[in-house]
Amino acid sequence: MTATVRRLNHAVLYVRDARRSAAFYGEAFGFEVLAEYSDGAAVFMRAAGTENHHDLGLFSIGPQAPLPEPGRVGLYHLAWQVETIHDLAEIRDTLIRLRALVGESDHGVTKSLYGKDPDGNEFEVMFMLPREQWGAMEREAITQRLDLPAELAQHG
Repeated sequence: MTATVRRLNHAVLYVRDARRSAAFYGEAFGFEVLAEYSDGAAVFMRAAGTENHHDLGLFSIGPQAPLPEPGRVGLYHLAWQVETIHDLAEIRDTLIRLRALVGESDHGVTKSLYGKDPDGNEFEVMFMLPREQWGAMEREAITQRLDLPAELAQHG
């Protein structure tokens, strides 16, 4: 096979209320609304500085829709990458303020925060170390407690 996937271009989520979710993603990550269709039935958003047409699509399916359930087949989470460890720290503060932060992990190569949107869709926000710093971690699946102050001191 010669064709390869380069990267994830965008994600589309079913949510109870696309406008409510758009407000969350706008406040949490600074995503801007590009387009809204059918009185909030669908909202498309873009992250600042991206080259994508849109990074996130949100489709309303109504207030009766069941929430995601752990342990069921389906998407576990999306991962949004930030440029610096300082960006990660800033988003951590925002997620705490929004009561959306549900976890923090050091995966060696990446430093990660985990959160949930208003519908319980889980996401990751991660800072990736420069490739030259990966070393043996490139082939390891590390999960340990994230010490963000230490990471800021080391990589800030």
